[in-house]
Amino acid sequence: MAKVHVFNAGPCLLPQVAIDNSIEALKDFAGTGVSLISISHRTKEWDAVMDECRSLWKELLRIPEDYEVVFLGGGASLQFLYVAMNFLEKKAGYLDTGVWAHKALKEAQGIGVAEAIACSKDRNYCYIPKGYEIPADLDYFHITTNNTIYGTEIKTDIDCPVPLIADMSSDILSRRVDVSKYAMIYGGAQKNAGPAGVTFAIIRKDALGKVSRYIPTMLDYRTHIDKLSMFNTPPVFPIFVMNETLKWLKGIGGIDAIHAIDEKKASTLYAEIDRNSLFRGTADKEDRSIMNVCFVMAEGREDLQDEFLSFAKSRGMIGIKGHRSVGGFRASLYNACTQEDVDALVSCMQEFEKMHI
Repeated sequence: MAKVHVFNAGPCLLPQVAIDNSIEALKDFAGTGVSLISISHRTKEWDAVMDECRSLWKELLRIPEDYEVVFLGGGASLQFLYVAMNFLEKKAGYLDTGVWAHKALKEAQGIGVAEAIACSKDRNYCYIPKGYEIPADLDYFHITTNNTIYGTEIKTDIDCPVPLIADMSSDILSRRVDVSKYAMIYGGAQKNAGPAGVTFAIIRKDALGKVSRYIPTMLDYRTHIDKLSMFNTPPVFPIFVMNETLKWLKGIGGIDAIHAIDEKKASTLYAEIDRNSLFRGTADKEDRSIMNVCFVMAEGREDLQDEFLSFAKSRGMIGIKGHRSVGGFRASLYNACTQEDVDALVSCMQEFEKMHI
């Protein structure tokens, strides 16, 4: 089979060693003679996986002692509701930077008073708003750090006068984060942390218990903290793959090492987009994501879009079609994507340009 280069926005490419180890565990988990997907989650062998996975999260991100990591089902979209149920008492503020940020805001508005403090919809979400003020009377301020559809990213930890909550689904584990600046960080695993089916939440424990409403047991973060993410049967297989992915990340040098790799991949591809006469980037340069590189055909060359997609596919490029809501192209450069993959895409773009000069 010819070499393929996977740029899917999620579920994404995972490290091969994590895939291989997970396949072996499907056959025989931890020498038990039982498949991973048939193991009881009430065994010491499974307890060891859960303990190791939590410990790796804490080690890699240098999570302070007063925080806990929980693993949940339902994806980040369910966390939009969880967040509002657990933190919204009087009023919440949201930074509206794209589809997922807007959906998070809408979910909160179904629970109580929530408003967009700043929004970049006026230019099709191609930038991160700046110069806005965060009201000091908010219960919390919510941000989406990386916007997969539009290719923008908040690359630094903002200073916030109220509890800060961040959806980091698509850039977690790609850069150093000062966790102490956040009341909570959450996200779906299926970008950098593992496969679809498990969601992580990193929560400062003393930020909970501030609302007066009744919180259903399954929607109360304290339930899952108290029961070590096993109040109900956890998503066993996705957590195992997550653990293997975190072990891989630690093995290659951790967050600082992968950030250097990710920066190089992104700069390589953005340099070609800026140089190539057939393409142009869609996000403002200062806000370009290093995880999701979004671009379109250059003005006047839009008729070549379908041809380029077909050409790229013939060269082994998988998953570069842009989100259905915006079109164009998107190359997702998550942690397991390699420099070789990016170099292959760049060569493909250069070859296509030569065909149409």
